[in-house]
Amino acid sequence: METMTTAPATVNAYNSPRVNDLLGKLKARKNKLLSQGATNAKTALNSLKTAILYLAPAQQNSKAVNICPAADSCKAPCLFTAGRGRFNNVQEARISRTELYIRDRQAFADLLTKELSKLYAKAQNTNTQIAVRLNGTSDLDFIAILKNRTGIDVLESYGTTLGAGPGLIFYDYTKLIGKIRKYAGSKYTLTFSYQPGNEADCLEALSLGANVAAVFRKALPASYFGADVVNGDKSDIVMLETSGKILGLKAKGPAKKDRSGFVIDPM
Repeated sequence: METMTTAPATVNAYNSPRVNDLLGKLKARKNKLLSQGATNAKTALNSLKTAILYLAPAQQNSKAVNICPAADSCKAPCLFTAGRGRFNNVQEARISRTELYIRDRQAFADLLTKELSKLYAKAQNTNTQIAVRLNGTSDLDFIAILKNRTGIDVLESYGTTLGAGPGLIFYDYTKLIGKIRKYAGSKYTLTFSYQPGNEADCLEALSLGANVAAVFRKALPASYFGADVVNGDKSDIVMLETSGKILGLKAKGPAKKDRSGFVIDPM
């Protein structure tokens, strides 16, 4: 078994031998883009089998392409280094996936679509639903990217909703209010994420029926932004079962020390 170390220096090694080796395995389809939800402490609590795509966030790639375009105060406390993300080998795997996206987007799109197709076939064959989170540590419109690159609308071809027929349940967090507007009422469940300065967008998201995720330092308040607060750490399925609520999250990893306003201290 590979030894896990925690030195963070490797997050900048975008062209290291290890990253390039992992990149080669992705291109050869020996490694997968999607990870099992059991590798995440919260999604492991999901009542549905879950698959997540983890990339290296913000501009942590060889071309400094920002894959979290609305990220601001959340960069420092990013969950990229929380939980298993603190281990070098996990970071290197995420960097390699990001480098494939940055260097060869067509190959990335083809591989991701293939993996989603296989998941959908599994859901159909077992008459089950599988949850899919394409932005574990990014904020891209993969639904549109895959359609533009492959011609396949994975949302319409593979998507379903909680309690409906077998298929894939697509869901994500986002800081892009445009995505909330675009996919409101669709099979793609998006939860808007609070950060200082986007309060007006949070209110708009709530008005559109989306949940809003907010990170709190201590106990969750009963309400925030005029909406009821529910425990968002219970599992990711909470966002599929509710609408127009605040998903209260407890600060984790580096976020515990955040003083930017991203982590809320209710009065």
